[in-house]
This record gives sequence, structure tokens and C-alpha cells, in this order.
Amino acid sequence: MNDDADIERKVASALEGLGAAFEVMRIDPGFADTAAFCEKYGVPLDHSGNTIIVASKKEPRKYGACLVLATTRLDVNHAVRRLMDVSRVSFATADETKELTGMMIGGVTLLALPAELPIYVDERIMTLDYVILGGGSRSSKLKLAPDALRRLPNLSVVPGLALAAS
Repeated sequence: MNDDADIERKVASALEGLGAAFEVMRIDPGFADTAAFCEKYGVPLDHSGNTIIVASKKEPRKYGACLVLATTRLDVNHAVRRLMDVSRVSFATADETKELTGMMIGGVTLLALPAELPIYVDERIMTLDYVILGGGSRSSKLKLAPDALRRLPNLSVVPGLALAAS
């Protein structure tokens, strides 16, 4: 089984475990990055979520997963650093993200993450009727009601996790 099929199977299992309605959108992997995806498929940026893996700078490394709207930017220097209780934090590299989650940038989702990984969701997402997330691979996206995410272990809804994009 290839990596994409394996991770998509894990994501599907996690979705079923949530017991929530969802839609899987098959996409051209060349358009997996948020801006390109939204433009090609007519999805509004204000309903598209970016799942970002973050990492502390110092050993032992700590990781977290953050979900913010595509119209905002993650407040790494303040909100995330405070949540993770570390002195410095940055975006995980593509290699770290793949090693930790089994997912490539452009396909990362909150579903099927390692059980010990904390998940932080910007509160703006929870006010939407639906959100589009990565599907685990660059070949799919997921559409679901954000309230279903509350069933994920280690999830915290965080006011001010993201800032207005500049």
C-alpha cells in the first residue's frame, strides 16, 4: 500500500470514529496548497483551514498541531509559545511533519495524528457552518462541521490562536 492510501485509510477511520457527517473531495495534488486549491475549486478562503505542525526549538523537542483559517496567520511567537510552555517555537519542517504525522505539507489534517500530540484550534473556526481541511494526502480535502472536531482527543479551542493576515 502506498503512503497516500495508508494515511487516507487512517484518516477515514478517524473520521468514522467522530461519528460526524463529512465529505471527501478528491483533488489534483498539484493544487493541494491552500491558495491554489481555493482558486481552482472555488472554495472561499474564509472556510479553508490550515493545519500547521509546530515544534519547540530546544531539546527535548515538543510538537503541536494548530488549525487556523487561511485568512489568518498563526500567532507562533505569543499564543503557541505560551500554550506549549516553551521559550521558542517555529513551524516544523516538511520532513519533521512527514515523520511525525505521515502527511505531506498541503495534506496535513487534524485527524489521525499521534495520540500524544496537542491540538490547538483557533476559535474562529468553531463559528463556521463548515470547514475544509487537508485530507491526509495532497490528493484529498475534507469538508465537515467544525463542531465534530471537539470529539478529538487533546483538542483545545483557543481564542487568539491566529491573527488577522497582514
